Amino acid sequence: MDAAKFVDGAFGRPAIGVGAASFTYYRPHPIPTDIDLAPLTVLALSEADAALGLLNGLGRLIRDPEMLLGSFVRKEALASTRIEGTNASLSEVLEAEARDGGPVTDDVAEVERYLAATDLAISLTADLPITERLIRQVHAELMAGVRGQERHPGEFRRSPVWIGAAGATPNSARFVPPLPEYIGELMTDWENYVNRPSQVPTLVRAAMSHYQFETIHPFLDGNGRIGRLLVGLFLMSTGRLTRPLLYLSGYLEANRSEYYERLQGIRERAEVQEYLQFFFVAVRRQSEDAVSRAGRLVELRERYYRQVEMERSRVAALIPLIFGTPFIHARRIELSFANSGGPITTQGARNLLAKAEELGWVSRYGGLGKGSRTVYLARDVFEIIEAPTNYEQ
Repeated sequence: MDAAKFVDGAFGRPAIGVGAASFTYYRPHPIPTDIDLAPLTVLALSEADAALGLLNGLGRLIRDPEMLLGSFVRKEALASTRIEGTNASLSEVLEAEARDGGPVTDDVAEVERYLAATDLAISLTADLPITERLIRQVHAELMAGVRGQERHPGEFRRSPVWIGAAGATPNSARFVPPLPEYIGELMTDWENYVNRPSQVPTLVRAAMSHYQFETIHPFLDGNGRIGRLLVGLFLMSTGRLTRPLLYLSGYLEANRSEYYERLQGIRERAEVQEYLQFFFVAVRRQSEDAVSRAGRLVELRERYYRQVEMERSRVAALIPLIFGTPFIHARRIELSFANSGGPITTQGARNLLAKAEELGWVSRYGGLGKGSRTVYLARDVFEIIEAPTNYEQ
């Protein structure tokens, strides 16, 4: 790491280790408890606040907001893992879920672990604050059984790491995070920052806690995915979101180079205003996209309900299911109905699928999973979820 590039030490400074760690690394200061915001930053914050408030309000107002959760959490999982280099698609993930087990690609497995880690994190924070222990638990879930599982899941690193091109050394790397002996005190400061009462705007705290976590880089692997997961978790813990409807990683993936540059800009040149503005734009754009996408899904769902207002069959009960998971088969219907107190036979489930196909809600996708069961795709739902976001507007 080139210490000469770190020209402003407001947020940390280069230092040189001793012994085996006799190279330059970055030692961050504690997270500042107050940051003066430039006018453009205040404007970006205001716009992000408004957009996030609208998204949260939508989650409170619409009927069955849970229909959005699976889709939006999958979008976050896909984008966050793509930032780290995976290439899984939404259809591949949904196909894997429809198979109910069996081998999957490494990329799909990493997305599935991100989803499992998100579920665990949300369940834990229902009763607990965001602590180091919780973060380690979530990290262990994220890394279980996937690439990097040998790199001490659930444990803070005990060796140095560096970030740069393939084959980089500590001397040639763009960034060398703090040495392991400083992780404990830095994470204690991080934990205090996200949990203590504060007059600092919530989105400023979300942005700065994300920056600091990525700078500390407490794990050997999985830091980016955990750091982005923690943003949504923090917003839920503070009440800014009641449900995980914000898929922030979509914007970060689309602007990956700038995302990394903004983080590095704070370390090297104390460019905190530029980073905050970038972060707030990400929140605004993704909130706006989520609201728009949710509106289209709600409109489609209500159209489906109107189609079957006079129907005596149970086909209307399929609607929440196909919006929650657009790849569907008879066994999934049986399980869903059994859990909701209304058992249905296999033939009854097949009859409902035939009716849904007649109505144009689903079409045959093919055979997947055990016994090559026939899977149906709710294409209109899928296309709304998968549609790319236009960040050029």
